[in-house]
Amino acid sequence: MKLSRVFSFVLVLFFACPNLIVARDDLSLVDAQIASHLNQSGIYVLDTGEEALLARAWLADHAQKTIEVQYFIWSTDNIGILASEALLRAADRGVKVRVIVDDLLVDAPDKSLLALAKHPNIEIRIYNPQHSVGTPFHKRLVNIAVNFRGVNQRMHDKTFMVDGKLAITGGRNMAAEYFDYNSDYNFRDRDALLLGPVVEDMRTSFDKFWASPLSAPVEELYDGLGLVQKNVSVKADEIQKIYADLHSYANNPDNFSPENREAIQNTPQAFMRLTKQVIWTEIEFISDTPGKNSNKLLLGGGGKTTEKLAALVENAQSEIVIQSPYLVMSSEAIKLFKKAIKRGVKVQINTNSLAATDNVQAFSGYRNQRETLTKMGIEIFEFKPDAQIKHLLVRHNTNGVLKPPIFAIHAKTMVVDHKIVYIGTFNFDPRSQNLNTEVGVILQNAQLAKEVQTAIEVDMLPENSWNAATDHPDKFASASKRRRVFSYQLMPIKPLL
Repeated sequence: MKLSRVFSFVLVLFFACPNLIVARDDLSLVDAQIASHLNQSGIYVLDTGEEALLARAWLADHAQKTIEVQYFIWSTDNIGILASEALLRAADRGVKVRVIVDDLLVDAPDKSLLALAKHPNIEIRIYNPQHSVGTPFHKRLVNIAVNFRGVNQRMHDKTFMVDGKLAITGGRNMAAEYFDYNSDYNFRDRDALLLGPVVEDMRTSFDKFWASPLSAPVEELYDGLGLVQKNVSVKADEIQKIYADLHSYANNPDNFSPENREAIQNTPQAFMRLTKQVIWTEIEFISDTPGKNSNKLLLGGGGKTTEKLAALVENAQSEIVIQSPYLVMSSEAIKLFKKAIKRGVKVQINTNSLAATDNVQAFSGYRNQRETLTKMGIEIFEFKPDAQIKHLLVRHNTNGVLKPPIFAIHAKTMVVDHKIVYIGTFNFDPRSQNLNTEVGVILQNAQLAKEVQTAIEVDMLPENSWNAATDHPDKFASASKRRRVFSYQLMPIKPLL
């Protein structure tokens, strides 16, 4: 039985109320499972925001030695604050915490970020800091003018690792909309909970980013004279107040619903039940190197994840099923899929409709080639903003809400020949192909492939998606959104999408 059917509305309080946890498990069950599956790694697919947040909460609260975290987005919304407090609690009990966050969308207050980095057990590094952390506005403009490729090269990795033996990777960033807690917009996403040797490969990748010159310690970014860096400092009493405010927020029952408080009583055994549903097999972790590729000026170049995923398409024999929020194929990708279709491979892709998408610029690239793709023989299904599947995946009560949140795809998944599965961060667009560093796992397992493909096929049903070739889905978007996407279609921005 899926965990989401057993527990509801449990996750935020798991972050916020550690005192409600009956006892701290020593991970002996996890250790025993790893020991009994030599040379294999375990995987459990986290298909709902509820499961995904529960898993992260349990990992943060049960870490004994280390936590290593790598994210593209870490927001200062409810979920982001609670996650930060959970890491602070872990650090307070002696766990060594290392965090790498991409610079582009960091919105944390300068002093709060610096205060966390000054904790003796917390280290925070910012990847490619040319936009936000420690960067004055005028310096950001200079960076864009003199290093256009550099400012567009982002770290899109998402990994969460505990004690070198448990980890999570997949599509979700650390923000409310990725866990179904946003009141306006939520994502249908997918993560993988991992156990065993594959986690060491993930740590190796993390260490490469940690050691890279592109990853700068937070303290260094604020130690400036105001010309090229912000000059920010935080006093000892300010640090302690920031810590106290985080703890106070996380332990304030007024921040959470009665359903959360009631369900938390069933939490202690939840994660252990989940681990018993793990599939053990050989799992390959794929990742790019810091910087993606050797290009310094041009926007192309590919990367290791690009090569791995291209090889899956190139070697496909019967069927490829893809789920991706954005679909903008490069000329190389189009050639690859043309060859696959020519040798008899069936290709189905589930992506966002104009009415659902959060990225009109990316949709403009897809719209420019949609007819070409469907005429090639690719079956494309565009996700509806009010897809019926939402009622099964999102368990929050929306009664009385005048305008229910839009529900859109954010999962990045591929199933090949009913036996090979990729789950990760790679969007099928030029940015993931050439600019952003990406990660994910590839494994060959017919059981898991069937489960994941079935989930995507449900998302492609008429009650959840429109057929791009016959339903003319753009008509269901607002007139203003159609005008915006048309204006972007006229711009030469495809390499940046």
